Amino acid sequence: MRKLLNTLYITTPESYLSKDGQNVVVSVRQREVFRIPIINIEGIVTFGYMGASPGLMKLCSDNNVSLTFLSPHGRFISRIQGKTKGNVLLRKRQYQLADDAEWSLHLAQIIISGKIQNYRNILRRYLRDYGFNVDVKNAAQLLDTYKREIFRCQNKDILIGVEGMAANRYFDVFPHLLTQQRDVFPFSGRSRRPPKDAINAMLSLAYTLLTNDVTAALETVGLDPYVGFLHTLRPGRTSLALDLVEELRAYMGDRFVLSLINRRQVSPKDFIFQGDKGVQLTENGRRTFLSAWQTRKKDTIVHPFLNEKISVGLVPYAQAMLLARYIRNDIDDYPVYLIK
Repeated sequence: MRKLLNTLYITTPESYLSKDGQNVVVSVRQREVFRIPIINIEGIVTFGYMGASPGLMKLCSDNNVSLTFLSPHGRFISRIQGKTKGNVLLRKRQYQLADDAEWSLHLAQIIISGKIQNYRNILRRYLRDYGFNVDVKNAAQLLDTYKREIFRCQNKDILIGVEGMAANRYFDVFPHLLTQQRDVFPFSGRSRRPPKDAINAMLSLAYTLLTNDVTAALETVGLDPYVGFLHTLRPGRTSLALDLVEELRAYMGDRFVLSLINRRQVSPKDFIFQGDKGVQLTENGRRTFLSAWQTRKKDTIVHPFLNEKISVGLVPYAQAMLLARYIRNDIDDYPVYLIK
């Protein structure tokens, strides 16, 4: 299993990135504020529009360090990578299977059923830890029904419809999962562009960071992150990364956001409310969020299929590796990631 290094997050919007020898240099208003050797990081994520020097881009490319640009709101702008690496035969097989409707539907069913099961397990854990709640119990039962329906779907359009109903039911009861600060963190369902409340702002940022990690993981094992089996192909869209994010968003995104609120690591003062323009984290709130994100990725778990201890941050790499094995016919089926 690959070693989990650190991701460098640049949260000050006025920051400009450059290189000095083998070091990444961060400057604000032409004054150096931070530097770090390139060998100590695996990725750079910057929030802002100031950019990076061509020299820094080449340094990242030469050292296989991803460089991702997000807007101050956390919306994805672009990602820079070096030469395409990986087994060309694996990618050829991936492209062939992407055109196989039956094979693609089967994988999509596995991934979405796993997503719904993870939703259900989060609700069941709440019931186990905090006692009976009729709304949460009914939602958990309905999610079990939706999960079974997924394998009766005859095409991806029907599957996406069932997945949408399951997600809506899950997010209907999401406020019940807030055991602290419920009165100051209102939530009335998913909203994306822009996020209409603080919870949606955090969920969107968590999903963006997760997508970035999954994209890097797919590239590492030799798969093309732009050619997926569930999400449609679109120029610039990492469709395969979005496929794998579906099974991981409840565990690595939703649980993380809930923990930030329930542990009182964030409060309403960490957000800027902009009316019709939505809600975004303050610079201090973003630092708190990213610091907790990095800490969470270092936690150790036992992978349910591999039965090995790995850090949470390596879960995307484990799933990418297992997907590559499935595409190569090294394993009989894809073992979707399921939480307890």
